[in-house]
Amino acid sequence: MYTGYTTNVTKRILTHNQGKGAKYTKTRLPVKLVHTERYLDKSQALKREYAIKQLTKNQKRSLFE
Repeated sequence: MYTGYTTNVTKRILTHNQGKGAKYTKTRLPVKLVHTERYLDKSQALKREYAIKQLTKNQKRSLFE
């Protein structure tokens, strides 16, 4: 599961599905958005992104189901 930070979710999904952006998503097309969270500042968003990236695959699945 790919986890990332962006200020424009729609543009980010389009970029990934065009085969651009993160190397991880290039070979896993099409990407599908399963979860979003909003934060007031970039620092909080990046801290949350890091925390999610530390979870196991099963923990991520539980979080997003």
